[in-house]
Amino acid sequence: MSRTLGVAAVQMDVSVGDANFSRMCDKIEEISKHFPWAKLIIFSEKCIHGPGMNLAQPVPGEMSNQLCEVAREYGKWIIPGSMSEKTKEGIYNTAFVINPQGEIVAKYRKMFPWRPIEKCLSGSEFCVFDIPGCARVGLTICYDQWFPEVCRQLVWMGAEIICNPILTATSDRIPEIIISQANAIVNQVYFVSVNGLNDGGNGHSLIIDPNGRILQEAGEIEQIMPEIIDLDLVTRVREHGTIGMSQVLKSFKYEDHKFPVYAEGIDKGDGFKKLGSLEYKKEIIEGI
Repeated sequence: MSRTLGVAAVQMDVSVGDANFSRMCDKIEEISKHFPWAKLIIFSEKCIHGPGMNLAQPVPGEMSNQLCEVAREYGKWIIPGSMSEKTKEGIYNTAFVINPQGEIVAKYRKMFPWRPIEKCLSGSEFCVFDIPGCARVGLTICYDQWFPEVCRQLVWMGAEIICNPILTATSDRIPEIIISQANAIVNQVYFVSVNGLNDGGNGHSLIIDPNGRILQEAGEIEQIMPEIIDLDLVTRVREHGTIGMSQVLKSFKYEDHKFPVYAEGIDKGDGFKKLGSLEYKKEIIEGI
């Protein structure tokens, strides 16, 4: 029996404040009406409250509880982008996953905030979750995708799809598109990169297959991107090679190499010794 998953990536206007929630609900209702087969709905980074940390709240909390009610009402898996999560340690940029029963089944804190602009704390735990009988999904947030170790770790943990909510409003969205394709290719995985608009980014959301082919790319307008993802394609690509040739993950598994960059420590390498320090870090901790 084939394994497929209906997904819907939502590229929508995002503003600072509480108004985004009603727009998210409208998009979920629209998807449920026009694409009822879409099981997983994915929004962009900071889609819930927009950029900034002044509206931070706990997760679980008031806003996440409302989103859980929406997921239960429509019977959908929802990744509502991310939001500023208030904790006793400080504020994180946090994404979470809600199942169709309205339960938070996974939570991920951004490991690589975009310094020095993003002032939140760094998360430290990788995140995968299962859609039973269908797929294992990995979760990253925006700048995390620039660090190849993150996606490779998620694939090592079994991810067949990586969802990457982002908030990119700058010109580096151009290299990000290339990086997204590269992550799909070298990890033989579906890669779903969801950007917002206005305060939420400059669009160009992507759905990429494990051969690195762009299945859908949005422009710079609001757009719902529905796609039926074939998980058996992941199996075939990993078994027979990308575009029938490069067996990347098999080579990585069976070639017995050690990597000093990890065994000896990143700061020990000549290419890293001359890098400046992250002076903003003290400011970030004291400013919370």
